[in-house]
Amino acid sequence: MTGTVLVCGYGPGISEAVARKFGDAGFSVALVARSADRVEAGARALGEAGVKAHGFSCDLSDLAAIRALVADVREKLGPIAVIHWNAYAGLAGDLTTCDVEDLRTVLDVGVHGMVVAVQEALPDLRAAKDPAVLVTGGGFAFYEPEVDSMIVQWNAMGLSIAKAAQHKLVGVLHEKLKGEGIYVGEAVVLGVVKGTAFDSGYGTIEPAHVADAFFALYQERSQVSVRVPS
Repeated sequence: MTGTVLVCGYGPGISEAVARKFGDAGFSVALVARSADRVEAGARALGEAGVKAHGFSCDLSDLAAIRALVADVREKLGPIAVIHWNAYAGLAGDLTTCDVEDLRTVLDVGVHGMVVAVQEALPDLRAAKDPAVLVTGGGFAFYEPEVDSMIVQWNAMGLSIAKAAQHKLVGVLHEKLKGEGIYVGEAVVLGVVKGTAFDSGYGTIEPAHVADAFFALYQERSQVSVRVPS
């Protein structure tokens, strides 16, 4: 496999496992997060494993910065064949008291930023072999009284709105782009993944299992949304 996988929202857990999975499959890997130290360390670790990788520091709530990022990745690593959108913001936890600008930031990171990244990478995706946009979804996106109660208790109301919008975004982008051979799909994570920011010692989902689900989506290109665990 050739081309570059753009991993947006890189950190320990899911995105680290996805980066390694695609890197092992022959992709060059662009790691993107706000923290330069984090992405540089991740790129070094992948490099030591024989993967061509580069870290890019970027505020994924800044739409102009995302446009510049895509151009920078293309220049340093070559055309983008796969986007993995794993970025989220945990602001606007209580919608009855939050600053609405914080909610805007949550949507910029989870929804608007992803749209901009796809728009900017479209020339590469259209020219790539087996191009894909892969999104980390969450169970917060769906209406269930028990889930909504948990969202309120965890102060994750803003994040839940972004995940719900993102879920619909995946569906409509899939329909729009499938005729061009560009696959769009999501793995909806139903639980706490070990090693992530949400894991306070009770994580039950292995990051590698989520990465395997993403790679299966990429290869099979049929289902728009799968749940992990299934």
